[in-house]
Amino acid sequence: MAQSKKYEILYIVRPDLDEASKDALIKRFDAILSDNGAEVVESKDWSKRRLAYEIKKYREGLYHLIKVNTDNDAPLNEFDRLAKYSDDILRYMITREDD
Repeated sequence: MAQSKKYEILYIVRPDLDEASKDALIKRFDAILSDNGAEVVESKDWSKRRLAYEIKKYREGLYHLIKVNTDNDAPLNEFDRLAKYSDDILRYMITREDD
């Protein structure tokens, strides 16, 4: 079996999303990862921050951090594919943590 790798996914949710919609969005993207074989170790709101530059007419965003372990790229690829088309996610970044 392949060695499990650790990743961090940081994404920015648009700030005018109501709490229920934001929670549903977070649950949906956590489920996308776990349904595709990743282990979601942590999923937490980070903070609301002012953006360095305007993104889709927004000057600030809600940062959310997910830590995952996975032994293949399928969960990350699926997250990437769906996050690109989500109007509620302004930006996201997937980084691999050093072992």
